[in-house]
Amino acid sequence: AVMDGLVTPVEASQLQRIAQRGLALGGSNGGASILDLHSGALSKGDSFINVFELVKRNNLKNIFSAEDFSLYRKVKNRIQSAIATRFGIQKDRLHLTHPTFFSRMTTKPAQTIHDEYWHPHIDKETYGSFDYTSLLYLTDYGHDFTGGRFVFVDKETNSTVEPRTGGRFVFVDKETNSTVEPRTGRVSFFTSGSENLHFVEKVASGTRFAITVSFSCDPQHAIQDPDLKS
Repeated sequence: AVMDGLVTPVEASQLQRIAQRGLALGGSNGGASILDLHSGALSKGDSFINVFELVKRNNLKNIFSAEDFSLYRKVKNRIQSAIATRFGIQKDRLHLTHPTFFSRMTTKPAQTIHDEYWHPHIDKETYGSFDYTSLLYLTDYGHDFTGGRFVFVDKETNSTVEPRTGGRFVFVDKETNSTVEPRTGRVSFFTSGSENLHFVEKVASGTRFAITVSFSCDPQHAIQDPDLKS
């Protein structure tokens, strides 16, 4: 499902600023960087650091605020309710799960496998805890960036080769796939299993910001809402 209006443009802009402040402290050498406000994971060079430890160690001020985390929780709860309604399940059966992260995509060439977001993949295979995936877009396709659209692969018309040792090679027929064009405040969500093979087009220009908010139906995979670390 794709929904506009669930998150206001003002809220989306505020969330983008949170991402920008955090990512300014790190950033991948390649074109894809992430900031996870739950675990603290932040792309830095070819690996990851903990942004909360960095802030504390360097006594950095005004990076994140309690209001930032309050906004995240409010938006997360709205998305959770929308997924529950759309798929006819009880909201309290949906548990926020790891990872949940901001992403920034640019035109910089990939340096590690973490930068190669354009390969078709299944979220349940990549992140075992995912049952439902949602994406909240924080920038506009065609204005802030080109490329970078979200593509659901139509498995009926695309040819797939699955090597025995793992991985998947997909011959993509662009005419039959479903494409989501990011818009500020637009939310898309879907079940995370093999029925939703997907990829993101390579960003051709500009910068694309989004948030992945994921949910599990298994309480053992539940995480607490991110909060301001003291």
